[in-house]
Amino acid sequence: MIFPFKKVLVTGGAGFIGSHCCEKLLELGAEVTVIDNFNDFYDPAIKEANIAAIVDRITLVRGDIRDAGLLGKLFADGKFDAVFHIAARAGVRPSIEDPKLYFTTNIDGTFNLLDACRRHGVNRFVFASSSSVYGINEKVPFAESDPIVRTISPYAATKIAGEQICSNYSHLFGIQCACLRFFTVYGPRQRPDLAISKFTSAIRAGRPIEQYGDGSTARDYTYIDDIVGGIIHAAIHTETSPFEIFNLGGSATTTLSELIAMIENALGKKAEIILRPDQPGDVPRTFADVSKAKEILGYEPHTPIREGIAKYVAWDATLRQP
Repeated sequence: MIFPFKKVLVTGGAGFIGSHCCEKLLELGAEVTVIDNFNDFYDPAIKEANIAAIVDRITLVRGDIRDAGLLGKLFADGKFDAVFHIAARAGVRPSIEDPKLYFTTNIDGTFNLLDACRRHGVNRFVFASSSSVYGINEKVPFAESDPIVRTISPYAATKIAGEQICSNYSHLFGIQCACLRFFTVYGPRQRPDLAISKFTSAIRAGRPIEQYGDGSTARDYTYIDDIVGGIIHAAIHTETSPFEIFNLGGSATTTLSELIAMIENALGKKAEIILRPDQPGDVPRTFADVSKAKEILGYEPHTPIREGIAKYVAWDATLRQP
């Protein structure tokens, strides 16, 4: 693969997806600058560990994308060829508790980055969006051409707003953007607040897990290696397209009950389940139509959920070793 960008900025590069993206960019020969504010959404030590193996090979800026002045200096010094915007306040449920924090970070932060691109001549931009923008979509699988008429969480609203800001800056200022709708990404280093991580830790330790709803909610789980491959190919595609939206998913659905059973099987241990009511803001199912990404990017998810769960559980076991 010939990677066309020499100097890149990765926002949120110490997080789960961002750190994997940085490793791949380094492998492709890019000079990588990371901006991350190491906030306390979860233990900042986890982010430190995520980048421990590469921290000497990147330029690390501890800062906030809401700080336009900081970004201006960063862009002036960095002379980037492309921006990979992975940073965000994440999570549907926390966004309901503190929507203003999500709006200021995800919307204002995305605007600040695109405006810095405009001011400093950076015309390649990859934006991490989310399958949550589809809301309660009756049509499955979800396609990029589906009308987005009703998001149901502040988090989802910030992601569709981010896509629209990308569209504006592409049209008005020639910044070539790829917006990537991720479908439930999992794998080593997954955030500790997400289901696979929480369930694996709890079942391994003999603690009960909380199941919201009757177990029939379904997600399109996507292994981290497949997501990173899609990110890289989308970045390359910005060389020839002014603005595109792509679904990046596993193109299969797994119910919550099935997921718990797979984790139990991989651990060789049964879960103690506490039943809870459905959570507000959660969609009943997600399912990616990835035909556009396959046709244009050559995207192909290679890791089925059962195999990916086994890989995750094996990685998690390494954290428990003395």
